[in-house]
Amino acid sequence: MEHSVPESGQKTTQGHITDSASGADAATAAGVTAARRTGLLVTLVLGGLTALPPLSMDMYLPALPEVTGALNAPAATVQLTLTACLAGMALGQLVVGPMSDKWGRRRPLLIGMIVYVLATAVCALAPTAETLIGFRLLQGLAGAAGIVIARAVVRDLYDGVEMARFFSTLMLISGVAPIIAPLIGGQILRITDWRGVFYVLTVIGILLTLVVWRFLAETLPAERRHEGGVGQALRTMKGLLADRVFTGYMLTGGLAFAALFAYISASPFVVQEIYGASPQTFSLLFGLNSIGLVAVGQINGKLLVGRVSLDKALGWGLGTILVSALALLLMTSGVFGEVGLAPIAAGLFVLMSAMGLAMPNTNAQALMRTPHAAGSASALLGTTSFLVGAVASPLVGIAGEHTAVPMALVQLTCAVLALACFLGLCRPWQTGKGVAGG
Repeated sequence: MEHSVPESGQKTTQGHITDSASGADAATAAGVTAARRTGLLVTLVLGGLTALPPLSMDMYLPALPEVTGALNAPAATVQLTLTACLAGMALGQLVVGPMSDKWGRRRPLLIGMIVYVLATAVCALAPTAETLIGFRLLQGLAGAAGIVIARAVVRDLYDGVEMARFFSTLMLISGVAPIIAPLIGGQILRITDWRGVFYVLTVIGILLTLVVWRFLAETLPAERRHEGGVGQALRTMKGLLADRVFTGYMLTGGLAFAALFAYISASPFVVQEIYGASPQTFSLLFGLNSIGLVAVGQINGKLLVGRVSLDKALGWGLGTILVSALALLLMTSGVFGEVGLAPIAAGLFVLMSAMGLAMPNTNAQALMRTPHAAGSASALLGTTSFLVGAVASPLVGIAGEHTAVPMALVQLTCAVLALACFLGLCRPWQTGKGVAGG
């Protein structure tokens, strides 16, 4: 936690308001106090910002097979619409985070939301796959504002236990969003075509922009802003990358996320085109897998943390991902003969659930090493995960849309590399000496 916000009436040596403070600073302080007093409203606003990226990604998933026919494009090209959005979210975090530290939270957030709405509306009207890819990239760049600034606002408003509780709530919301998003997308496809998904996202973006404009006050006073900008942030990140163990956890988490995103981008074709499931069945299976991830994540946070070392829980997660990916490769390649949807769905459920052990613990271990630069470290972890996931996405469709082997092969490769980074760079038998929980 870099800063704490004083309660109303308190004076601190950092961020206090004097009689000579400017009107803008006084307004900002008043906004902070009001925001803390309306905790439920702030939770809903920041929860909406946190949920928007997974909604943008996952509501669209059931429509992927339809888009290939509507735009007369191959599956690998259409999957690039996911890659573009993910890459945009990755790069946008590097830019928007430093912008919000320099200019405050509201202005970059509102600009990002407006651009998001416009880009999403153009996606709904896209005449070609290339146009859709381009504006999905812009949609992701703008949507990154919600990811970064929601975390920054929490840091501005809360400290200590309150901050931890608030982040837990946001994590729960971001975990529920992928569950309901494909279900919503599947229902939209029952009454309209794939363009309707983007029309709904446009309306959601407009409503969220209005709520942010009306109810989310500025939370970063002028005296707590700095002129470092993007350049300073990049120099800090360069220093973080010099830490072998931090880089190891970063790569481990990024490769685990790539295995997850290989599932996200390939599963619409695997479940619907290869195994003949309906968009609604796919949405149900996707929701069940997301429930597994959230449930194991809650088990990790409530039961394992404090009883089992984070590295041990992380090792269990990586091992389970590897075994389930190997089983999926054997099943999809015909080693066990022709298998139906149920065994494949079971393998994907185990793989997705194990992410609840792998991803939170890689982030926790990495951030424990960087108390001096937690914000930059968080942005670097998020950006790396999104970029590695974006690279993995088009590979799952490289052999066409009638085989699930590339998906399983990409997942297995990512799992092997993640485990190699964990053992070779993190060296968990050593990091426990210097990092709490390791």
